[in-house]
Amino acid sequence: MNDLIIQNIKALVLPQSTDRPLKGKALDELTVIENGTVVVKDGKIVYSGEYTEDYVAKETIDATDRVVSPALVDAHTHLVHGGSREHEMTLKRQGVSYLEILEQGGGILSTVESTRNTTEDELFEKAEHDLLTMIHHGVLAVESKSGYGLDKENELKQLRVSRRLQEKYNLEMRHTFLGPHAVPKEAESNEQFLQDMIDLLPEVKTLADFADIFCETGVFTIEESKRYMQAAKAEGLKVKIHADEIDPLGGLGLAIDEEAISADHLVASSEEDKKKLKASDTVAVLLPGTTFYLGKESYADARGMIDNGGAIAIATDFNPGSCVTNNLQMVMAIAALKLKLSPNEIWNAVTVNAAKAIDVDAGTINAGDKANIVIWHAPNHEYIPYHYGINHVEKVIKDGQLYVNRDLSILS
Repeated sequence: MNDLIIQNIKALVLPQSTDRPLKGKALDELTVIENGTVVVKDGKIVYSGEYTEDYVAKETIDATDRVVSPALVDAHTHLVHGGSREHEMTLKRQGVSYLEILEQGGGILSTVESTRNTTEDELFEKAEHDLLTMIHHGVLAVESKSGYGLDKENELKQLRVSRRLQEKYNLEMRHTFLGPHAVPKEAESNEQFLQDMIDLLPEVKTLADFADIFCETGVFTIEESKRYMQAAKAEGLKVKIHADEIDPLGGLGLAIDEEAISADHLVASSEEDKKKLKASDTVAVLLPGTTFYLGKESYADARGMIDNGGAIAIATDFNPGSCVTNNLQMVMAIAALKLKLSPNEIWNAVTVNAAKAIDVDAGTINAGDKANIVIWHAPNHEYIPYHYGINHVEKVIKDGQLYVNRDLSILS
């Protein structure tokens, strides 16, 4: 007998299972079934499709007037960090730029100091709270970066915390070493610090799935980023890159040339590099919540990337300085309003393509897939990015078991 049937689903969202990320026009192709059924056994999907009474199960959930989808995938987060930087909001309101704040010892360097002064258990407790918030907002697959240690001891500390979270909650998590996230105050030079991070790669690979670098003006150049990425690949790590966030240095082109699994941010990427996406499986992970939070007018050119036949995903960039939200639903709304994405493109960008950007088995609920499912209190799949800033999740089902049940009743 099956374990669970979800019946009478108002709108069943079924991104297609695919070996490669969805590109171009395929991003706007999404199966949405009215009056659907999902059947689960042993933590896997047995059936997902039109209404049927051909199955029996131990438990039935009535999803009348509800949307059902795969659990979301957050493909870019800085989950593990110490401290917070709310004091920087005043500087931002005064028009002080991100790079100027960094030069004053704020920004990343402020969080580095806090992270270094926070114990591993304290970091775990803080990150656990933020991870649980993500789960309650419908996310069951997460990428978690280091990058706030900037030395051996504290980078490894962050990665251990990330691994401990995965072990405790048995989530689809990927762990990224972002040692070259900034240059610490005590570094003799950029060159020496980068070499220190390269020398750390053999030890890091026991904890990390990916290696990442911040390629930007005042941080690391294209040449330095290439050297780091090639060293990481030689150690067997897949590579990512923070690219073209502020200035068009050519980070997207470098990512494609180095066969990076993703290139992230891309607000300032060149037209030439965007055209290269078509012939590449590198996923452009766009972070519109960051542009929104920093008060910038120019967003990543999602439409241009899609029209050029590229693959995009959407993620939060949850971090303490430039995007302080772990609500991926909110970022879906920003993607609709500012990136001009259709609802279908948004859903594919936070499920199947986000999963490809971090190499996880997630983002689909077709037959044979893991039964990681969200039941949404919404009349249709377009409503969720439309009604912004709140949590539409009613239930989260993990491996076929009810994991989160948001009871909105008020205690009397």
